[in-house]
Amino acid sequence: MRLENKIILLTGAARGVGLATAKCFVAEGAKVIMTDINSERLQAQATALGADFVEHDVSTELHWQTITAKIAKDYGHLDGLFNNAAILQSASIEAETLEGWQRIQKVNADSVFLGIKYCLPLLEVHGGSIVNMSSSSALMGLSQFCAYTAAKAAVRSLTMSTAVLCKQKANKVRCNSIHPDGINTDMVREMSAQLTDEQRGDYKRSIPFVCQPEDVANLALFLVSDESRHMNGAALSLDNTATIHPPY
Repeated sequence: MRLENKIILLTGAARGVGLATAKCFVAEGAKVIMTDINSERLQAQATALGADFVEHDVSTELHWQTITAKIAKDYGHLDGLFNNAAILQSASIEAETLEGWQRIQKVNADSVFLGIKYCLPLLEVHGGSIVNMSSSSALMGLSQFCAYTAAKAAVRSLTMSTAVLCKQKANKVRCNSIHPDGINTDMVREMSAQLTDEQRGDYKRSIPFVCQPEDVANLALFLVSDESRHMNGAALSLDNTATIHPPY
């Protein structure tokens, strides 16, 4: 029961990494508040787990304001925030549109800014942990994912700035980022279907092994638990050397 009595907000929780993490956190004793834009799937999964749930467009400021106000009223504080929600699309700088670029930034980067901004006061009540889902792509160049890599790099930089702020304030809040490579999720499989045969081959060769959602969940568990209480501002690679060794 490594998370016993901890209240944790988890975005993008209806499937993939988010759902695997919700299951892990609940099993470890946490009170999990699951959010997702897909309300039907979210309700079914949260009900099965006995978790709270809220329909949530993470790119919308009003949704964050409403959700955090409800948490403040119902619980009074948060012990953890896992900014997990994201979308994935393939396009080079030559092919990407401004609309596509902005859509990725809103969901993948703006959401993390909003999550930290509105959850930080709740985390400061007793201290806690912020975990931001970044990517191995934040640490290297991927020509076919120009918007995604930029958004995930923004998440990494915001993580560091938040960690330094929390240290300066001595508010007992920590902020770290996770950097997986390819994960065996529906989102990754859906993205792969968008690629040409050549691009798909390049992408597959760049993934030395397929990370499972549970692997990410286990790392997130460590980061929100008290076991990682001296970790702040870290970028934790979960990529089997993908960012330090060329894929050939």
